[in-house]
Formats: sequence, structure tokens, C-alpha cells
Amino acid sequence: MDRTAGQKRTSGAFLYPLIDRFDQRMLDMGDGHQVYVEQSGNPDGVPVVVCHGGPGGGCSPAMRRYFDPEVYRIVLFDQRGCGLSRPHASVEANTTAHLIADMERIRETLKIDRWMCFGGSWGATLALLYAQAHPDRVLHLVLRGVFLAQQSELDWFYGGGVARFFPDLWAQFTDLIPAGEHEDLIAAYHERLFSGNYAVEARFGRAWAGWENALAAVDPAWPMGEAPADYARAFSRLENHYFVHKCFISEGQILRNRGRIEHIGADIVQGRQDMICPPLSAWRLAQGWDRAHLKLVQASGHALSEPRITEALVEATNRLRPVLRAAL
Repeated sequence: MDRTAGQKRTSGAFLYPLIDRFDQRMLDMGDGHQVYVEQSGNPDGVPVVVCHGGPGGGCSPAMRRYFDPEVYRIVLFDQRGCGLSRPHASVEANTTAHLIADMERIRETLKIDRWMCFGGSWGATLALLYAQAHPDRVLHLVLRGVFLAQQSELDWFYGGGVARFFPDLWAQFTDLIPAGEHEDLIAAYHERLFSGNYAVEARFGRAWAGWENALAAVDPAWPMGEAPADYARAFSRLENHYFVHKCFISEGQILRNRGRIEHIGADIVQGRQDMICPPLSAWRLAQGWDRAHLKLVQASGHALSEPRITEALVEATNRLRPVLRAAL
């Protein structure tokens, strides 16, 4: 793709045109949750499942645009409690094990033998954990902004690490909480996000989501904006619920179990200036994994929508087209 000197290009310059779905459905998981699933692209193409971030972020139509629609059968789903899945903002029967089981249920329902897993941030976490649970079902991994669900990563973002770079924004995030509770802000926000008072939950949900959104992109030309109250409440409740429970995995589990997936190829796209999920986690994941290729993207942060991140991801999915076709 050509570049125009001195002219900024948005992520849309690298994406495929928006396409419509050829299938959408709600899957009843049998425990009170209904999960939204959609398909687009080529019904006979290379299957790819997109794991969105958060937890609680939900999918968006733009996520279909990272794949050649003539080649890929694109499966998007909203994880439990968010997006179009129901019940909205629910944390009951909502754990990492439930999400992995949901992915298997989706794969079996759609009669897919093997698929590529594509995910960023928490979506990268979920893709890795799914692959470790079902390595025979994964063709390839495309990961962005790696989060390994380790305590050091939570301490960085909610314990004052990144606050050294953003003291003004950190003050906005912490000033809502009494000083005596600052030692554990995840727990302090948990109390308010699950207060039972919608107005309180929405207020603190916006603050929780706002802290993350403010740090997502390096270039202010692509601001993330303020989330609507319903979205912010669901996103923040779900994310906080998972973080309070350490994402329902043991410390260091993903790296410890990497041997289960080292036969699978992986493309890892990581913003070098990612302030939410610093590059150290992606680096540690890739080291010694012969089939993993780590691309550190200059002048880029965490957001999927940042142009250089988008360009690298689309380059990866394009390059993989013949490889994955041959693997099926």
C-alpha cells in the first residue's frame, strides 16, 4: 500500500471494506447465558474466530475488516455479559473457563474443525488460553497487545506504575476513592461497581473505562472518547470482576503452559509505546517460541484502531492466506 509523505493515514486506509453478516444467532449456553455469534466473509473460507478485549469490550463491525472476505470465514462473538449477549453486565457463571467452553460450543455448532484465533489485549489472553486447552483446534494465532494476566501487569496499570507517566489522569481515576483505599484500587472500585445502585455503578464504570481509554492510543489524533453509561458499566463490571479473581487462572499459567502450543504458529503485533500492556509481556511470550514472530510497532500504543497496528495486523492476515488454505 502506498504512503503519502507528511500525511497521516487512518486505520481505514489499511482495512477491507465493511461487509455484512451472512449469519447471526444467539446460542443458549444452558446456564442462564445467551451468547451472540455472527459470521461474515466466505462461508467456505478459512475460519477465524475473533476474541475481543476487556473482558467486557464486545465485538464491533469494524473487526470484520481485518480479513480478506474472499478468503476468510469470520466468526465474531460477544463474550458473556457484554455486547449483544445476555444477561447484560452479568458476572454470574462468568469465568475464563466458561468463555473457553463457549468458544468450543461455537466451533462445534458452526461445524468448524480448526480455526485461526485472532485477539488483542484480553482477547490475546483468551486466545492463548483457548489454544492451550484445545491445541488441536487452532490453525494459527494472531495476537495484539499481549496481556498474560499476571499480577505485575495489574500492578503496573492499577497500582501506580503507569501513573508515573500520567499523574494528571491517575489523579482523576483515584480521586473518586478515599485515600485509605488506594492500596487496592481494584477492590475499591469493585465495591462501587457492584453496589446495587445503577447511578453509582455507571459513575464509577465511566471512571474505570475512562482511565483505560485515555491511555489506549499514543497519538491524540485518534482519541478514544467517553463511553456511554450502559457500555461503561458493563465493561467495567466485567473487567473488574475478572481482575479481582486474577482472571481465574494461576500466576504465570500462560507462560508455564506455552509448551502445549509451541507447534502452532503465532504472529504477535505489539505497540512499542503500549502503556496498558507494556511490550515486556509480548517479548516474554515470544522468547524461545520458534514459530512465533514478534513485531514491535514503532510510535504505537495499545488500541486496535491505531493505524500502524492495523496495518501490521492486516499484513499478517494477508500473508497467512495461502499458508492457512494449505493447512485445511
